[in-house]
Amino acid sequence: MPAQAKDDHSLESLKQRYEKLYDRKIQTQTQLESTTKQLEELQAEAAEQFGTSDIDQLETKLAEMQAENEKRLTDYKSLLDGIEQDLAKVESDTAGKSAAADESK
Repeated sequence: MPAQAKDDHSLESLKQRYEKLYDRKIQTQTQLESTTKQLEELQAEAAEQFGTSDIDQLETKLAEMQAENEKRLTDYKSLLDGIEQDLAKVESDTAGKSAAADESK
């Protein structure tokens, strides 16, 4: 292969490689802009909803909310346990009164 043809082939190959890299650069920049915009929107939403967009403060707030949720679940379970016990007592008393009424007949 003559030197000129080899150089043209290499030059063409390098041009194609450059175009592919340039396309990747444009795609990456577009993706970066989109991701940056999304991050800014999420930070604004967090600041509005939770009063901060700081990750450490949000993690602390999340831990507090989880602890409060656990407390509420425990309180709710205790309430339901109490209702269940009261209902069982009423059922037991009712069954006892029914049995006594049947015996007196």
